[in-house]
Amino acid sequence: MTETNDRFKKAPRKQASPGKRVSLSAEARQAYEDLVRTRDERDRTYGQHLPAENKGK
Repeated sequence: MTETNDRFKKAPRKQASPGKRVSLSAEARQAYEDLVRTRDERDRTYGQHLPAENKGK
């Protein structure tokens, strides 16, 4: 039964890879900000009509 200890060992932790950077034009950045803002407003208005136990995290 000592064989199972060798078989089931923790895997070594993976090294975190550095994040990628993306450069956007001013128009694309503004469009993305508008998209995020409208999504946030839509979620907020939708969430206010839900009962307290069903609201998002």
